[in-house]
Amino acid sequence: MVLRLPWPLPALLVWAAAWLVFAGLQRALPAPWALLLACALGTAASRLGRGWWRRGLIAAGFPLSLLASGAACVPAWAWLVPLALLLLVYPLNAWRDAPLFPTPRKALDALAALAPLAPQDRVLDAGCGLGDGLVALRRAYPQARIEGVEWSAALRLLCALRCPWARVRRGDMWRADWSGYQLVYLFQRPESMARAVDKARAELDPGAYLVSLEFPLPGVPAQARLQVAGRRGAWVYRMPEAATRA
Repeated sequence: MVLRLPWPLPALLVWAAAWLVFAGLQRALPAPWALLLACALGTAASRLGRGWWRRGLIAAGFPLSLLASGAACVPAWAWLVPLALLLLVYPLNAWRDAPLFPTPRKALDALAALAPLAPQDRVLDAGCGLGDGLVALRRAYPQARIEGVEWSAALRLLCALRCPWARVRRGDMWRADWSGYQLVYLFQRPESMARAVDKARAELDPGAYLVSLEFPLPGVPAQARLQVAGRRGAWVYRMPEAATRA
């Protein structure tokens, strides 16, 4: 429901909730702990924002307003808490690699017709975030072994809790070995696509699929394109045919 509210109502609601948490916890906990928990709420809720600047506003709104109001007497080091939480949930390389939006739940429903897999084939969501791509992949391949890799420890934990049926591990998607997977799914930035081409050519097994939502691989003809309502679609590549035709 929060996602459907017009901007900036989601941010205002999160800020108000963080203020209520902070005010309530101050009666039972030291101010730095109350600040930590209130900021944690804002940072976690920032994942609801569409786009990095909205997520940043949602996460930073409460601590900035608290600092401006002078309503809290906390040690100077405590103001590093919001920054630490942001870096925990959004590590530096996530700002470089992560997509702007989560994978829509039904975006990949028709993928199995374009990229058929056998039962128990391994499917990897490279950079799985909170698990939206894992959910969409499971809808498309209910009998496959769905796996995800995520750099952020906090997001990896939340993703594993949300998707207990998937194997989710913490790691760098660019260092993870893609061999052994019959399909690798990406939702990255356009700047990452050339790197994805090199990695797919080096590691994907013959006949394996690489699926990229929103952004095509540069210089590589796609085997098929999956139309996604309201989006640019998903490009489907198969190795090594796509690589050798580039």
